[in-house]
Amino acid sequence: MSATIAIVIFIISYIFIVSEKVNQALVALSGGVLLLLTGVYEWNDAFTNYIDWNTVALLFSMMVLVSITKKTGLFEYIAITFAQKVKGAPIPLLIGCAILTAIGSALLDNVTTVLLFVPIILTLTKLLQLPSFPYLLVIIFSSNIGGTATLIGDPPNIMIGQAVEHLTFLSFITNLGPIVAIIFTVMLVVVVFLFRKQLVQHDKFSDQLMKMDGSEYLKKTPMLYQSVTVLSLTIIGFLLHPIVHVDLTTVAVCGALLLLLLTEREVSSEKIFEEVEWVTLFFFIGLFMLVGGLEEVGAIDELAKGIMWMTEGDLPFTAILILWTSGLFSQIINNIPFVAAMIPVINEFQAYGMANLDPLWWSLALGACLGGNGTLIGASANVVVAGLAEGQGQRISFLKFLLYGIPLVLLSLLLTSIYVYLRYLLPFQEVL
Repeated sequence: MSATIAIVIFIISYIFIVSEKVNQALVALSGGVLLLLTGVYEWNDAFTNYIDWNTVALLFSMMVLVSITKKTGLFEYIAITFAQKVKGAPIPLLIGCAILTAIGSALLDNVTTVLLFVPIILTLTKLLQLPSFPYLLVIIFSSNIGGTATLIGDPPNIMIGQAVEHLTFLSFITNLGPIVAIIFTVMLVVVVFLFRKQLVQHDKFSDQLMKMDGSEYLKKTPMLYQSVTVLSLTIIGFLLHPIVHVDLTTVAVCGALLLLLLTEREVSSEKIFEEVEWVTLFFFIGLFMLVGGLEEVGAIDELAKGIMWMTEGDLPFTAILILWTSGLFSQIINNIPFVAAMIPVINEFQAYGMANLDPLWWSLALGACLGGNGTLIGASANVVVAGLAEGQGQRISFLKFLLYGIPLVLLSLLLTSIYVYLRYLLPFQEVL
C-alpha cells in the first residue's frame, strides 16, 4: 500500500511540476509533506537520509557570492565593454555573447548567468536596432551547453557531483569539457549561418553604443575587489579539491561567509539573504523528499532491476540508453526532477554487479543538461530567459523555439553518443 501511495504522490506532483500552473517549489514540498502524513516515512528519515543538504548548502552559497558580486556592476561592465570592443558588429557581438554566457554558466551557474546577461543584451539589441531572438536563442543554448562543463554550471551536475564523492570539480571539466567545446562550436556555426542575413549593422546606432561609458556601471568600492577576489578563490578551491581534500560545499560556504563578513559595511547580510532564490532551494528540498519516498518503498530498486533486465547489464547499452532517455525526457520536462529520480537508480546498479558507473554518470549529466535545450520548459534557464524577454515585450514563441531547439538536441545527443562510446565504452570493451 505504501508503494502505491508513494508512486501516486510522485506522479501527481510531477505532472503539476511540468504543467507549471502551480509554483513548483510548493508542489514539491506539498508532495513531500503528503508522504509524511500518509506514513510512507518519518520526518527524521526525510531530514537525515533523503534531503541532500550538501547540494542545498552549495546552491545557497553560490547564490550569496553572485548576489554580492552583482551589486558591483561588474557583469554589466564586462558586457558593454565587449560590445564596444567589437564596435557593435552584430555577428561578433552574437559570438561574444555566446562565449561570455558559456563561460559565465560554467563558472557561476546558468540561471544566474542569464539573469545577469539577458537584460543587458535586450538593451544592446534595442540600441543597435537588431532582432533580439537570435541573441536570446544563443544565450539559452550557450547557458545550457556551457553549464554542462562544470560541477556547478547546471543544477543536475550539482546533484550528481554531490551524490558521487569521487566526481570532483576538475573531473567534470576534464570529462565533459571536450564534448561541450565541440557542441558549442557546432551550435555557434549553425546559429550564425541561419541568422546571418538578419544581423545587419547600422552605423548610426553603433556610434551611440561607442559613446556609452561602461565604467559608469562599476561601483569602484572595496566590495568590487573583495567580490572578485573571494569569487576567484572559491573557484580555485573547487579546482584544488583533489589536492586539499576539502569538499566543495565547505569551500563554497566558507567563500560566502567570508564575502558576507568583508562586505557587511557596504551591503547588509539581511539584504543579500532577501535576494537569495529561496524558491529554488525549497524546490530542491521538496524533490529530495519526493524521490526519498520512492527509495523508501523500493520503487527505485525495481526501476534499476528493470533497466538491468532490459540491457542485460551491458554497460555500453545502459550508458547510451541513459544518455538518450535523459536527453529526450529533458525536452518535455524540467531536467532537475528527472535527475533527482535517476541518481538513486544508477547507484542501485552497483548492487547488481556493474562496477564501473562513471560512464553512466557522464551520460546522465550530458543527456539532462544538453536535452534542456529542446524546449522552453526543458531547463530552468530557458524559463528565466523567456520570462525576462516577455517582460521587455520580446516574447519568445514556444513553437518557434522548438524549431531550433529539437534539432540542436538531436545533433548534440548524436555527437555525445559518439564521444561517450569512443572515450568510455570502446576501451571498456577492449579490456573485456
